[in-house]
Amino acid sequence: MTKKETVTPDDIRRAAATLRGHANTTPVMRSRLLDEVVAAPLFLKCENFQRTGSFKFRGAFNALSRLDATAKARGVLTYSSGNHAQALSLAGRLQGIAVTVVMPDDAPAVKVRATKSYGAEIITYSRAQTTREELAAELAKERGLPTIPPYDHPDIVAGQGTVGLELATEISSLSHLIVCCGGGGLLSGCAIAAKSLNPNIHVVGVEPEAADDAYRSFYSGQLQSVRDPDTIADGARTPSLGNVTFPLVRSFVDEMALVTESEIVAAMRFLWERMKIVVEPTGALAVAAVIAGRVDVKGRRTGVVISGGNVDLAYALTLFTSEQYAVAPESSE
Repeated sequence: MTKKETVTPDDIRRAAATLRGHANTTPVMRSRLLDEVVAAPLFLKCENFQRTGSFKFRGAFNALSRLDATAKARGVLTYSSGNHAQALSLAGRLQGIAVTVVMPDDAPAVKVRATKSYGAEIITYSRAQTTREELAAELAKERGLPTIPPYDHPDIVAGQGTVGLELATEISSLSHLIVCCGGGGLLSGCAIAAKSLNPNIHVVGVEPEAADDAYRSFYSGQLQSVRDPDTIADGARTPSLGNVTFPLVRSFVDEMALVTESEIVAAMRFLWERMKIVVEPTGALAVAAVIAGRVDVKGRRTGVVISGGNVDLAYALTLFTSEQYAVAPESSE
């Protein structure tokens, strides 16, 4: 651990204590068929069973818990395509903190409805006209509200890291840990936590090919960005890693991998049909990388994080039936 690290294992352990009794300890699931397909024992950490349907609740609740009384009374602002919006809204309701959310006008309807149901004020914008960061900065200044970003914040990263802490504590001797990557909060937090328990674990981040900014940043050593990438994994449409997450990813992650849109849908379909769990496109990124052979895990005990399950059911069915994402049917067990 170097002095430059903004999030430490102790921060993650403190976050775990803060979340106790508020966040779900999500299950680790197995599939005999999946193990056979990839020739490795896989342990799936299912954050689709977390409150609000994704890992985001962990970071949101932790971040709000650490605000001072003045900030809590004033309320907070954030920007999100959906999962962080829902998470912060519920965390705010539980802690009596007003939440305002900037969301794109094409955000998944299921995520918009859930965010509203938790009591947040939603302000929409057009991706073609501005960015969420620009609009949020204007509103924060205008309203005098502190901003809790989706990933680039030490308390958010610490909260998300509790996913990796739980998995690595429950399942011993993991060789690999595969985690999806949008802005890098979940990936960096899980990497820090897992390596605090097992320094030799090999951590891999996964992005869609269409949104490969973190992949390029990781291998070039320079922060790269992408604007409004065309991917079904809406949680990975972040423009870049952040000032907090980029150096953490570089310090604690060992490898980055990319998957295609069809590989994402194939992984979703496997998880829905064979394991009977509802997983959104972003949530299936890590599983997609393993099934498609983008990461070599043969014979290795591998933890895989399923990050969330917030997907419009009608939209998911269009993905499964579209010729664009056609996949071969699985053989029966």
